[in-house]
Amino acid sequence: MLTLLLFFSKTVNCIVKDAYKLDQEFLRKVTVTALADSGAYYLCINQDIAAQLGVPVIRRKLAELADGTIREFEVVGPIEVRFENRETTVDAMVMPGNSEVLLGAIPMEGMDVLIHPLRQELIVNPAHPYMAQFSLK
Repeated sequence: MLTLLLFFSKTVNCIVKDAYKLDQEFLRKVTVTALADSGAYYLCINQDIAAQLGVPVIRRKLAELADGTIREFEVVGPIEVRFENRETTVDAMVMPGNSEVLLGAIPMEGMDVLIHPLRQELIVNPAHPYMAQFSLK
């Protein structure tokens, strides 16, 4: 399990560079405990967290659950995800009720973080400890 800080800005058509400088009226943040799941693609939040953030539904998508069933889910966003010295902005699938928050492969790659297999925890990529680094090849 890990702790993430999720942000949503109600500022329309604006890239938020310094979220901490925004008036609290326009910024919603929630600290959550999440499961890092490299088998999932998206950030998955539950209905309660989506309501707390006040984040809008931007589309609906089909997704296959762990039991093999395929269901349609709301996608909300954009949401800024922060972990240690990393952040990324992603959309999130909304799971029913009070489901566990999942941090999938897309937000993990966006933050350049890894799952440490022995310690079973999320870590900043040791090859890039100070800043996320990506390959554009």
